[in-house]
Amino acid sequence: MSPERTTLAPPAIPATRAPRATPAPAAPAGREREGSDFAQLARRITEEGLLDRRPGYYTARIGLTLAAFAGGWYALFALGDTWLQLALAAGMSVVFTQLGLLAHDLAHRQVFRGRRAGEIGGRIVANLLMGMSYGWWMNKHTRHHANPNHEGRDPDVSPDIVVWSQQQAREAHGAARFIGRRLAYLFVPLLCLEGLNLSWNSFRALRRPGMKRARLEGSLLVLHFAAYFGVVFAALPAGKAIAFLAVHQALLGVLLGCVFAPNHKGMLMVTPEMRLDFLRRQVLTSRNVRGNPVLDTLMGGLNYQIEHHLFPSMPTPALPRAARITRRFCAEKGIPYHETGLLRSYREIFTHLHRTGEPLRVDH
Repeated sequence: MSPERTTLAPPAIPATRAPRATPAPAAPAGREREGSDFAQLARRITEEGLLDRRPGYYTARIGLTLAAFAGGWYALFALGDTWLQLALAAGMSVVFTQLGLLAHDLAHRQVFRGRRAGEIGGRIVANLLMGMSYGWWMNKHTRHHANPNHEGRDPDVSPDIVVWSQQQAREAHGAARFIGRRLAYLFVPLLCLEGLNLSWNSFRALRRPGMKRARLEGSLLVLHFAAYFGVVFAALPAGKAIAFLAVHQALLGVLLGCVFAPNHKGMLMVTPEMRLDFLRRQVLTSRNVRGNPVLDTLMGGLNYQIEHHLFPSMPTPALPRAARITRRFCAEKGIPYHETGLLRSYREIFTHLHRTGEPLRVDH
């Protein structure tokens, strides 16, 4: 896979300099109506039939994922008392990542047109099979889609123990300040805890007033973890069972990070004074990773992040074609469109994280 970046438009905003980027001019009054740039692009996409449902694709994808899920637990007992179980734990982290991607598509109504069917499927896949609250994640992810990389509005870039901009780094205290100085080096170790973080936040969210169907979600989560721990400890001695769980959860966090981090990390950080129309807000804050059949499968199509943000309900197999149309359209309009290879995307991310911690290293 070529590491060079491909830009099919005027020079793209460099990912590692995104926080300093100058925003595109505000759209004139009325541009968000029928004649807006996004409306023009949407018409091209619709005319190609790229928003049509793909039931055959999702039937096959769901079937294969569930087969791998069931086969993995069968293999746990078939292998027996052996350290080869750690390889199985690694394989199951891939399966759980695919469950997460499937829950993501269900939440965006890529699979079913109706809300109810998507919610039922999402809770089964996310809560029961994966151990993550569908309601909590969907609420967070919806806010992210509305304001990607917007400091103060996007929960995915809210400062906690990790800071995402130099301004957040300057205001950091305690553990966030310590981690911020070394963020590029600690990012992957922190991802090893992401699986646990998702489970922890899922249970915490059950007590929040706005949580819908909290009892149902809580029951499904409890059932998941009772079965998860019960099956592993029934199949393995305590030491190997703990090792299996540790490897599985650590690699799950890393894999989820490897899928989601290239999407926006290191791209334009939006501040309140910036005025961007919908099209530019989504394109300038997102990064595409050039795909192929294997990568598209492993990343669930989210390597076409620009098109996913522009058309969230678009089925995964339509995204490559939509990317070609969107690249051409952005070139026509002079909108920077950032696409790169997978390894280059990680390089840009780590360079950005290192630069984010500069204020803390200078003050240290």
